[in-house]
Amino acid sequence: MLTRLKLIAWLSLFSVSLSAQQNIKGIVLDKQSEMPLIGATVQVLGVEQNIGTVTDIDGAFTLEDVPIGRNTIAISYLGYQSMTVPNIYLTAGKEAYLEIKLEENIEQLSEVVVTAEVQKDKAQNELATVSARTFSVEEVNRYSGGRSDVARLAANFAGVSTADDARNDIVIRGNSPTGVLWRVEGIPIPNPNHFSATGTTGGPVSALNPNMIKNSDFMTSAFPAEYGNALAGVFDLGFRTGNKDKHEFTAQVAAVTGFEGMAEGPINKENRSSYLVAARYSFLGLATELGLPIGTNATPNYRDIAFNIQLGKTSVGQVSFFGIAGSSDIDFLHDEVDEQDLFAATDEDLFVRSNFGVVGLKHNLILDQNTYWRTIIAGSTSSTTIDQNRFFNLDQGDETSTLIGEINNTETRLTLSSFVNRKFSARLTARAGVLFEQFNYDLANRTREFTPDWLTTYAFDDNTGLWQAFVQTQYKIDKAFTLNLGLHTQLLTLNDDFALEPRAALNYKFQNGQTLSLGYGIHSQVAPLPILLAQEEVSPGELMETNRDLAATRSQHFVLAYDVRLGQDWRLKAEAYYQYIDKVPVEPFPTSFSLLNEGADFGFSDDRFSLVNEGTGTNQGVELTLEKFFSKGYYSLITFSLYDSKYKGSDGVERNTAFNNKYVANFLAGREIKIGKDKRNALTFDTKLTTAGGRYYTPVDLAASQAAGQEILLEDQAFSERFSPYFRLDVKFGMKLNSKRRKVSHQFYFDIQNVTNNQNVFARRYNRLTNEVNEVYQIGFFPDFMYRLQFY
Repeated sequence: MLTRLKLIAWLSLFSVSLSAQQNIKGIVLDKQSEMPLIGATVQVLGVEQNIGTVTDIDGAFTLEDVPIGRNTIAISYLGYQSMTVPNIYLTAGKEAYLEIKLEENIEQLSEVVVTAEVQKDKAQNELATVSARTFSVEEVNRYSGGRSDVARLAANFAGVSTADDARNDIVIRGNSPTGVLWRVEGIPIPNPNHFSATGTTGGPVSALNPNMIKNSDFMTSAFPAEYGNALAGVFDLGFRTGNKDKHEFTAQVAAVTGFEGMAEGPINKENRSSYLVAARYSFLGLATELGLPIGTNATPNYRDIAFNIQLGKTSVGQVSFFGIAGSSDIDFLHDEVDEQDLFAATDEDLFVRSNFGVVGLKHNLILDQNTYWRTIIAGSTSSTTIDQNRFFNLDQGDETSTLIGEINNTETRLTLSSFVNRKFSARLTARAGVLFEQFNYDLANRTREFTPDWLTTYAFDDNTGLWQAFVQTQYKIDKAFTLNLGLHTQLLTLNDDFALEPRAALNYKFQNGQTLSLGYGIHSQVAPLPILLAQEEVSPGELMETNRDLAATRSQHFVLAYDVRLGQDWRLKAEAYYQYIDKVPVEPFPTSFSLLNEGADFGFSDDRFSLVNEGTGTNQGVELTLEKFFSKGYYSLITFSLYDSKYKGSDGVERNTAFNNKYVANFLAGREIKIGKDKRNALTFDTKLTTAGGRYYTPVDLAASQAAGQEILLEDQAFSERFSPYFRLDVKFGMKLNSKRRKVSHQFYFDIQNVTNNQNVFARRYNRLTNEVNEVYQIGFFPDFMYRLQFY
């Protein structure tokens, strides 16, 4: 009996020790050809026991019984540059999966000393070598004030600012948010946000679930030739692969993202197929019930779902099926909103509905040991409907209401992307491909706010196509110099507008971890559909698309960057840039209007017709980044941007753009303290401080507005006045717990945003009810929280 008890006790201790460990799995690939590297050595660093393995015939590896917490692994392969991957965070409830890409040495092994290199600051796309960086899902969830939003994460980087707290529009180096390209799994997608509008790129809440995303890229200038139809920057996102061996589950609840459930696991272990699916449902209405500020008293509702199904090895290559869909609705009721509401009026009911969806098929075919052919076919849709009711005689007891505005916009898109990537040698890699997008749009907008009869702003059901083709090469001249050359072309079938865009980047690596980079590129972008297809009443009852022949706006990017490693975990980067923009749509007679100022709201100007490509603009500035990558239990990130953003309308007067903050500064820091006898758990503390120059705005002509009963701006004084500087401090506390006996982990954080409740100005606008110009403020003090449970 005593022997049996000892055996049970020993087994119990053994089971506890096993639960203190977890597995790291992944695949090792050639960075240029993406072919698996067989026999690569993978080893865990900094542990008492030797934990290592080699990759199999598919380049796959499994590191078993790795301690819970943060770990670092080293990967090496004969003839390739070694690599270390730090901060792999293991929890008791989830295995880690990594995709490692090693770079082949261009010299013989006997002529080069191969040393391990931590590549935490380089883009996933090996052809993006200037003004580009990678980011991880952990960063999205780690930084304070991020609301689990990929776009808000980017606002921490140098050269980036957000339009306001209520939306996640991204302003890159003074450019309009419409200049940002969103890509998922290699294809352009519509605005991936809830409550989005046709032609815009931002919104109040992201529909992209960060728990679905693998390490992805963010680019701010002179991006490679495979990216087109964008002036400002690129979000290039990819979905991660589900666990191919075990079924894992995540349950999560958060103030902004709501309830979430996620599941992943193998479909067929023999052919290594897997699934990953996640769904979210908001309960932000609870915040309005508690009186917490979200910019409105109305209750927003939204929900989204995303999936990635990997079919594994098939007779026709690797195939995956992916998708994302979201819907949202909000009702602004006149008797529930107040004068400080960011989006509604106290004498109107506004009913808003929006939907967004993407579904695609991705095929990867290996042609030979150095060449692969990748094709993605996808369909997407985006729609918005808005009904606007105006109430009269509210204070007289006999109130009436009238429908005064309707918007019903639907865009569907069919996309085909196909390219071939070939590694000719360790020095030379080339990629060439085509992208075709077929747009079908059914857009309608009418109003009778100021007239007894309906006035149609636009109403059309049409289609057009956008062809893009590119070739991109990378040549490693020697160990120090790398040259990237590319050419991008695009053709809009609507008006046969054609653009030819050369791209180039040169990188020079000094000794001691220093890199000097030069970048240049021409980038063009088609005008947003609501502008391009706006209909003007040229005669009574006759509507004409007078902007239909607009050419794409053109931009030239010049970038100089210096990057230096200050020890193992510190990095300093400085960039100087100049951007010249021409062929900007402006009005045909002298005014201050320019398309460069559109795009940071829920729509576009609806009275700009017969536009011509005669406007210009410039963006110039310097940026500084000092970053301490997470190690020894803490991290820090300091970014500072000093810039100037100007434009000229058809009146030839140089003015500030709507996005000219002049400066933006961020300070982020975080600490992780291990707790418990075996240090399996942790307390976390994160903080973020942001300050920025005030935006320029156009003052209201009060007398004219009072006479007209609607807001009239002093257009000849466009963007001549400035808001007060922006300031916000966020503080975040959290805890990570890993079960001793079960494969279960818990994570909790409490994120206090705008701790000082600073009143940052949102707008100064004419209020037709008070007949005054009122100042409206952005979201004040807001507490966010998140609880996550992972298990299998």
